[in-house]
Amino acid sequence: MDKALQTMINNMPEKTGKSLEEWKSVLKTKAFAKHSEAVNFLKKEHQVTHGFANTIVTLSKEKNETPDDHVKNQYAGKEALLPIYKNLLSFVKNLGDDVKITPKKTSVSIIRKKQFALIKPATKTRIDLGLKIKDKPTTDRLGNSGPFGAMCTHRVQLYDINEIDTELKAWLTEAYRKAK
Repeated sequence: MDKALQTMINNMPEKTGKSLEEWKSVLKTKAFAKHSEAVNFLKKEHQVTHGFANTIVTLSKEKNETPDDHVKNQYAGKEALLPIYKNLLSFVKNLGDDVKITPKKTSVSIIRKKQFALIKPATKTRIDLGLKIKDKPTTDRLGNSGPFGAMCTHRVQLYDINEIDTELKAWLTEAYRKAK
């Protein structure tokens, strides 16, 4: 955690009259449609300064999920897709030492200097693999980006581990090479 943020949290009881956990409890008693509504509530109703109010609201929204938690949640009820996911990760990790794997809430980004692939369990039976390969024509298998929009240029729908074949690996390798 950032040192300045930790100092702010440590000073919170003295400066605001409550600890971060106590403020989180206060916010749970209300329903706010927007971040700014919660900040204004703390400022007006509890005389908390803007900086502390903003920090309290921001930190009250965090679930403190780890990257492993994100992956676990993505594949809950979709465990049959895990071998496909693990096989894809194994392959991309071997593309180079500069590959970074970043699990997010609903997908896993595969990054070199730029994101070049995205893995998302789309249904209980399918993983969507997004690829960023500019100027590559689509085919029946290498479709347009679909729900990935501008994040990727193409999408491959994977239903079985055997679909991680030479052709797919070549596309992943090409995407990796272009992400410098």
